[in-house]
Amino acid sequence: MSATCTPRTDPMSRPEARLRDAYPLFRPIQTRWMDNDVYGHVNNVVYYSWFDTAVNGWLIEAAGLDIHEGNVIGLVIETQCNYFAPLAFPDRIEAGIATAHIGRSSVRYQIGLFAEGADKPAAQGHFVHVYVDRDGRRPVAALPEKMRAALEMIQRP
Repeated sequence: MSATCTPRTDPMSRPEARLRDAYPLFRPIQTRWMDNDVYGHVNNVVYYSWFDTAVNGWLIEAAGLDIHEGNVIGLVIETQCNYFAPLAFPDRIEAGIATAHIGRSSVRYQIGLFAEGADKPAAQGHFVHVYVDRDGRRPVAALPEKMRAALEMIQRP
């Protein structure tokens, strides 16, 4: 179980940041002008979009996910993010990705968002995909083999 899921006795305590070496895979993300809010930094909702962009881009390229015609699709059922430092346009972001749990039809991803070259994340979090059949939206009996193999390559305890 990761630090972000472990129940805290003090609800105001901050989770510990997972450094760069906790993530076996990185994907680049370029901030956009519209990502900044009136406070001069990237708005919190954009971080969740980056989680989706990083993971799904990798799944399409490495795991055979076909978002247009495939029989299996991933639905996000849980997401969470902790913020440690602001990011702002025109920063370049490196999204670290790891799988923390691979089940029969679900996957828990850990994501760290790093300013380019930084060792400590500006934000980190997780989300959970449940893989379902496209038409019936029921959980699949098993993840596709190519997808499971790719997910196992980036799995961390």
